[in-house]
Amino acid sequence: MGHNHEHRSGIEAPHSHLIQALSPVIFTIVLMLDSLVFKFSIVLNDFVPWIVRLILFIVVIAVAFAFIRASHNILFRRPENKDELITDGILGHVRNPMYFGVLLIYLAFIFLSISLISIALWIVIIVIYDKLATFEEKQLEKLFGEKYLEYKKKTPKWIPR
Repeated sequence: MGHNHEHRSGIEAPHSHLIQALSPVIFTIVLMLDSLVFKFSIVLNDFVPWIVRLILFIVVIAVAFAFIRASHNILFRRPENKDELITDGILGHVRNPMYFGVLLIYLAFIFLSISLISIALWIVIIVIYDKLATFEEKQLEKLFGEKYLEYKKKTPKWIPR
């Protein structure tokens, strides 16, 4: 995501917006059905006190929003750079800070009710987001060539350094 993807067509994966809209809906339905209705896979809630889960939720959601805000600030508030590769700020630490933040939001909600089914779904969502990011990165390689390849060598895709 070392780019300003909202200003360029062809960078985002096909159906990216649909996937990103449906994923949280499906995840929320599964989490709520498991946590509140069927209670199939929430056995870990018996071992992790509610206050610990709440603290984990607050910490992880705060970190998630910090990543999303930092990436939003750098990607969408510099219209003069829309055709340049942006590699500073949060993008100097991780290539996909917005997606990383979104994945952390899912994790935060998992902490509220440790649903094993939701954890499995979260892993599927991680794989989907990795495919979205990989598609976008291939587009950026075409657009920026060697400059983007150098950026990829220096900056991790997912885990910030």
